[in-house]
Amino acid sequence: MGRASKPGRPPTPSPATGNEETQRRLEKASVQTAQRYLLRLYITGTTPASSRAIESVRAICEEHLYGRYELEVIDIYQMPALAKDHQIVATPTLIKVLPAPLRRYIGDLSKVEKILFGLDLREMK
Repeated sequence: MGRASKPGRPPTPSPATGNEETQRRLEKASVQTAQRYLLRLYITGTTPASSRAIESVRAICEEHLYGRYELEVIDIYQMPALAKDHQIVATPTLIKVLPAPLRRYIGDLSKVEKILFGLDLREMK
């Protein structure tokens, strides 16, 4: 038979209760760290600025999002309709599509701390 609790007293938690809570916290943490990122980088041709932007964003992704990101590089010279549809007014522009909220970074993408803050990977100092 099971153990009955006395009236007026909460039941004594079994050792598994603490383990279950720990397990839930670990699962939540793993979901947050396993979150997938979808990033779109809009560039203009094969200019030095475009090359630097691609290198910078890839380096950030490889270091901080390894295995958890998809980076789409879109040359607006090749696909001008996308630039219009996505309201791209300057390049390079990096858009974080997923996870929400959507964020845009326009111009110099070498400021790693600001990019990481916007991607919710680091707190701004």
